[in-house]
Amino acid sequence: MTRYDMIVIGSGPSGRRAAIQAAKLGRSVLVAENRLRVGGVSVHTGTIPSKTLRETVLNLSGWRERGFYGLAYRVKKDIEGKDLGARLTKTLDYEIDVLEHQFARNGVDTIAGVARFLDPNTVEVTPHGGEAVAYQADKIVIAVGTRPFRPQHIPFDDHRVVDSDSLVSELRVPRSLAVVGAGVIGLEYATIFSALDVPVTIIEPRKNFLEFIDREIIEEFVHELRKRGVNFRLGCKLAQVEFDAQGWPVSVLDDQRRIRSDMLLYAAGRIGATDSLSLEACGLAVDDRGRLAVDPETFQTSVPHIYAAGDVIGFPSLASTSMEQGRIATCHAFGAPLMPAPRFFPYGIYAVPEISTVGLTEEQVREQGIPYEVGIARFRETSRGHIMGLQSGMMKMLFCLTDKRLLGVHIVGEGATELIHIGQAVLNLHGTLDYFVQNTFNYPTLAEAYKIAALDAFNRMPLD
Repeated sequence: MTRYDMIVIGSGPSGRRAAIQAAKLGRSVLVAENRLRVGGVSVHTGTIPSKTLRETVLNLSGWRERGFYGLAYRVKKDIEGKDLGARLTKTLDYEIDVLEHQFARNGVDTIAGVARFLDPNTVEVTPHGGEAVAYQADKIVIAVGTRPFRPQHIPFDDHRVVDSDSLVSELRVPRSLAVVGAGVIGLEYATIFSALDVPVTIIEPRKNFLEFIDREIIEEFVHELRKRGVNFRLGCKLAQVEFDAQGWPVSVLDDQRRIRSDMLLYAAGRIGATDSLSLEACGLAVDDRGRLAVDPETFQTSVPHIYAAGDVIGFPSLASTSMEQGRIATCHAFGAPLMPAPRFFPYGIYAVPEISTVGLTEEQVREQGIPYEVGIARFRETSRGHIMGLQSGMMKMLFCLTDKRLLGVHIVGEGATELIHIGQAVLNLHGTLDYFVQNTFNYPTLAEAYKIAALDAFNRMPLD
């Protein structure tokens, strides 16, 4: 039986970072991936496909140029599924090639097959079409990610009624789309297809969505989508799905309303991909959504030498934070020194328009009783915004009144997920409003919005 210092189950963001960190510490590592190629959910069905699809849609539809050339402007008149898939295939091949090279360069062994525990230190891997082989390790990291939740009463056929996995595996442009679930995944795909002028209806049982985002940003986001004709059915549960005489799915809501669409995307939650791991053999159990509980500082499970990281442990389920979780887990496992993690990390939602946020929301600031002031900048107020033809987009900044320190930055609009990093750096370095007022930003840039928003807040602050 081959023995390693560490076995990593899964090769997504957390798994790859855990494995490479262990290799850089001089440890022997095996990565078991249940797909034929490495990359995990992030590369094959999640982060990379959805963001590639978004960029393809925005380019082919001419979305970014419509502010100048009109709503009818198109780069390609008739956009089909094959147009969307061509760029996706090239991107995925490149990502997988880079990852395979990283593993090879760092001496990380990989095996394609389904892994399961035989005991707390032994993992059996059954290769596709091969015989099971057992491996042992002193440390194990579970990084299997999640898969879409598919309730039994939803008649999935992976063509008319799809989840986020089957959507990207058979890309097509529907004549209309209903999306169940106003979470990150549902909103990203809903707005991507809306940018193709596909009529979209979003069904969400809660009256609010994305509760962790500043409410003013969500209001701006919803206003932008309503202008594009996106329909919201909030506070409505999906009771059942029927098919009409033409074979189109009909979403029947609990208030008896019926929504007919060419495609129904069910994006109401995900579950941990843990059911095949035989976790009982190593003394672990999962919650009702297949997720593992861990120490939030070390990512240890209840079995000290077994760690878990990434989406399988739940919120925030970001590729960026998953990578850090994997690295921290490995460093803790082998006693490597760790710098304290920054208090705030950015959250990015790649909808159209983008949303990105870091720090405290206005609601949180109020709950904590912090005296504050708000600064707002509209992208159309910047010269760069005019050049780009932007009609929407805003930045919101929160500052403490007593010491002028930055409390939070919230952005909706073009480039939000890039712009947020300036605010992230200042926030984690305990910077204040003075940084934005006194420093010079390149001109013309959207980053000027930081100075505009800071001055907006400064002009309303009481004089010293």
